[in-house]
Amino acid sequence: MAIGDSFTEGVGDELPDGSVRGWADLVAAGLATARGEAVRYANLAVRGRLLEPIVTGQLGAALALDPAPTLVTLNGGGNDMLRPRADVGRLVAMTAHAIRRCADAGVRLVLLSGGDPSDRLPFGRTVRRRGEALTARVAELAAAHGLLLVDCFHDTEIRRPHYWSADRLHLNANGHRRVAGLVLAALGGDISPEPSVSGLPEARRLLTEARYYREHVLPWVQRRLRGHSSGDDQAGKHAEWSDVEPADRPHV
Repeated sequence: MAIGDSFTEGVGDELPDGSVRGWADLVAAGLATARGEAVRYANLAVRGRLLEPIVTGQLGAALALDPAPTLVTLNGGGNDMLRPRADVGRLVAMTAHAIRRCADAGVRLVLLSGGDPSDRLPFGRTVRRRGEALTARVAELAAAHGLLLVDCFHDTEIRRPHYWSADRLHLNANGHRRVAGLVLAALGGDISPEPSVSGLPEARRLLTEARYYREHVLPWVQRRLRGHSSGDDQAGKHAEWSDVEPADRPHV
């Protein structure tokens, strides 16, 4: 079971039919292939979600499924940190609440920190500072409770431009494959994440930057001013259990 925001939903890894795939789908396929049998998979992540509705809404729905999940992955807080008054302490408290709920339910929880997009974002230094603080605090929680943390935030490979979508905030297909490899390796699989073949160096020209702000930054600001989210009225893409069959080789 995967819960979270656009990172876990798979935004940036679009398929020809317009649906999104993403690292969590790839991990489910990789686990099925490694085991040689189908695994049950669900994904309640929705783009734009803040951490509180992930922990209070998605996690509650996940634990209420029949049968209950044996493993839940949790990532969140990225959208919170883009807000003007991000409260890292509150995000840590919400994560601790999720840890307690999963422990009480006897469900294994795996924590993830998202990749670091800050090199190419407006106010990137602020984003990195908040991400560093949140990742460090979540790492402390994971160590204290004996949980696995897949720390994508400090994966230097994934910070390279060719792992990111045009909006510079969401991973692309390369980035999601990279995260899937990191997760499968952390879970004890025999799959090691391989670096992606880099394209040409990114050109940061004036016209390129102007188009970026027009096509991505300004629409995001306008949604914030209206109090809207890209995930409004959307539900998780796999709200019920589905069987993922093994393939001849891992999909990462």
